[in-house]
Amino acid sequence: MLLRLLLLLAPCGAGFATAVVSISLRGNWKIHNGNGSLQLPAAVPGCVHSALFNKRIIKDPYYRFNNLDYRWIALDNWTYIKKFKLHSDMSEWNKVNLVFEGIDTVAVVLLNSVPIGKTDNMFRRYSFDITHTVKAMNIIEVRFQSPVIYANQRSERHTAYWVPPNCPPPVQDGECHVNFIRKMQCSFGWDWGPSFPTQGIWKDVRIEAYNICHLNYFMFTPIYDNYMETWNLKIESSFDVVSSKLVSGEAIVAIPELNIQQRNNIELRHGERTVKLFVKIDKAVIVETWWPHGHGNQTGYNMTVTFELDGGLRFEKSAKVYFRTVELVEEPIRNSPGLSFYFKINGLPIFLKGSNWIPADSFQDRVTSDMLRLLLQSVVDANMNALRVWGGGIYEQDEFYELCDELGIMIWQDFMFACALYPTDQDFMDSVREEVTHQVRRLKSHPSIITWSGNNENEAALMMGWYDTKPGYLHTYIKDYVTLYVKNIRTIVLEGDQTRPFIVSSPTNGVKTTAEGWLSPNPYDLNYGDIHFYDYMSDCWDWRTFPKARFVSEYGYQSWPSFSTLEKVSSEEDWSYESSFALHRQHLINGNSEMLQQIELHFKLPNSADQLRRFKDTLYLTQVMQAQCVKTETEFYRRSRNEIVDGKGHTMGALYWQLNDIWQAPSWSSLEYGGKWKMLHYFARRFFAPLLPVGFEDKDVLFIYGVSDLPSDHQMMLTVRVHTWSSLELVCSELTNPFVMKAGESVVLYSKPVPELLKGCPGCTRQSCVVSFYLSTDGELLSPINYHFLSSLKNAKGLHKANITATISQQGNTFVFDLKTSAVAPFVWLDVGSIPGRFSDNGFLMTEKTRTVFFYPWKPTSESELEQSFHVTSLADTY
Repeated sequence: MLLRLLLLLAPCGAGFATAVVSISLRGNWKIHNGNGSLQLPAAVPGCVHSALFNKRIIKDPYYRFNNLDYRWIALDNWTYIKKFKLHSDMSEWNKVNLVFEGIDTVAVVLLNSVPIGKTDNMFRRYSFDITHTVKAMNIIEVRFQSPVIYANQRSERHTAYWVPPNCPPPVQDGECHVNFIRKMQCSFGWDWGPSFPTQGIWKDVRIEAYNICHLNYFMFTPIYDNYMETWNLKIESSFDVVSSKLVSGEAIVAIPELNIQQRNNIELRHGERTVKLFVKIDKAVIVETWWPHGHGNQTGYNMTVTFELDGGLRFEKSAKVYFRTVELVEEPIRNSPGLSFYFKINGLPIFLKGSNWIPADSFQDRVTSDMLRLLLQSVVDANMNALRVWGGGIYEQDEFYELCDELGIMIWQDFMFACALYPTDQDFMDSVREEVTHQVRRLKSHPSIITWSGNNENEAALMMGWYDTKPGYLHTYIKDYVTLYVKNIRTIVLEGDQTRPFIVSSPTNGVKTTAEGWLSPNPYDLNYGDIHFYDYMSDCWDWRTFPKARFVSEYGYQSWPSFSTLEKVSSEEDWSYESSFALHRQHLINGNSEMLQQIELHFKLPNSADQLRRFKDTLYLTQVMQAQCVKTETEFYRRSRNEIVDGKGHTMGALYWQLNDIWQAPSWSSLEYGGKWKMLHYFARRFFAPLLPVGFEDKDVLFIYGVSDLPSDHQMMLTVRVHTWSSLELVCSELTNPFVMKAGESVVLYSKPVPELLKGCPGCTRQSCVVSFYLSTDGELLSPINYHFLSSLKNAKGLHKANITATISQQGNTFVFDLKTSAVAPFVWLDVGSIPGRFSDNGFLMTEKTRTVFFYPWKPTSESELEQSFHVTSLADTY
């Protein structure tokens, strides 16, 4: 294959000898397994599983039990091979490198049968010097070792002491010792995902040739000078200089919108050299800052940095520069022990509303730009402003962070260590240092990233005794923990990035953890830092179940995906809640039964004699349960932002677990695999609204709080209405006097004993009526219409099966669903099967005869297609 060369040349007659050549090795490769019995083409970037699937050697890896049937793939050793011809004499070049942006994971790389390097880390860039190995005709081989076997071998060689855990719980059908390999940790299995330990060249690969120098890294950091009240820009560029002579030239920084055209003389000597540029922005120039979604614009400025060097050599980098500050505030709170834990962006305290991000697919080559945009657009469409990139997945691709910058999504960025202790032998630590250095360089210019976090739950795992380790080894484990996360990761991060905070773990007690030697006896202290909270057995409708913490970075409940999503990876015999498939797909011990137990607290379990209908009804009820549980919990956290009760409160973050799915299975997600919104995601759109009334009961008194994330004060009124289950006619309502809702506050707007409220509504009891409420001004709705159930719905009196019909019409690219109902209907669920798109609202309480809902398709569709696929379910349909 003849490869095209990308030449970076000065336009004014610079000779070929002064060029930098970049030769892409993406595209078609060949692979074979260990004994050569399987040989086939493979795409790069990509992985072995995808290559086998594309050649129809295997079926969809997600289909039924294929994650078990295809375990052999990860246990084999695969080799990637590419032959290529270069049309230039590479001996003309002083330096030729083979660069891999990402190799998954353990491999030996050979060029023309000569070993040129080894890899053992999925998360770092590798550059191998091939100056004296490359020829006109070449063959490159990447010989992978089974990651499963490698991890096992590394664990066996670590004989000094046990580094737990050994294996995931049997219910996860996973592989062992993932903590001994620097690879996507959940690829060995997790409680929401399958085990697919991939092998492959998963990112870009290329040859770079140069004579004078090469630009290896380019990064920049906006810095605000509080004393001078001005913005500055720090730009760092790393060069590999191979010329023995001094290389001189100019660095030109241009940001036209900020009237910046700065020229700096530079000199580069032989070796690895870093050029640091400092740009002062005139105080008279107005710099618009980057704000999280819902708090302002995501203004960015186009910047070009050009290096014009001796001999006509020219490098040019273009980037979008955003200006924002971030501060993690941990300070005393009046009437409360401990410290606050919240983020300020541009000096403004921000309540973080959002979720946790996991890898979008087990096979990263299937994660397209369209998929990322769809998932991240769904984040802001649900009024979220933050995501936590969880530490058991991957450092996401560049486009992910670029989209978050564009959309205003704040990122809590974990380093990729999760739910385990880790070794600290020399080669492991060397690899981690390279990984962290690379990722900080790659990511620190993104304003969306507001904090680094060293790991997921590893402080808690060690100090709370998750693995029953012997007490005599605790000192060793603590020493390893501090060595890895503090002396290495933290040190590298703080050296490379002084613009955002570093948290050692999540959950953590923040500065209290630091003061206690980087590990707290109880990392779940409600008066410090962040917490993770799960309780599947207590009543999720009771707000007293939930902790009044400073910041809740994980919480949630499971549900099943919709039938249309499951149908793609199952067969008819699987369509039962008691089937082998349903059990196999559930990776949480007792997860399926715990969902039913939580459902049964407030709803009737499906009892249809038709097995398929009973299965579909159960799927629906798991989503109802999950949505209502997370709603109750999130509203509790949001209304706790300003108040201190019994010394607890001042909650300033709610990130539920989890946003997205890696495959089609029960999980904590609000978005199904492929992006379809579960009922929870529609609920999130409401419970994360910038202005929200929240209702709850305490000692038989109904309280309604107003919660505002708005940037300014607003005058409004609260309307409280009481409906009966048996009629679409409103029973009674009351309207408060106008009041001013202050920006960024949560306050009590209304309180009344429930018996007194019902006394004023003829014929109403707790079982026969329901309360709704909303905020408005001059007749204009300012908030979602929220509701409060006065009893469990399994005890509701007068609830009838509703006949709900829809008339579908088209307006431009949007479809209008005009709904009519014969009765009050809770949890109305509109479904169009596998037609991709989302509704403007769904899972709602319908208390009026008519309602209009819009459908926004993600791909072209038609009225007739929607009519054929449309199905509506409400709660009474499951009886």
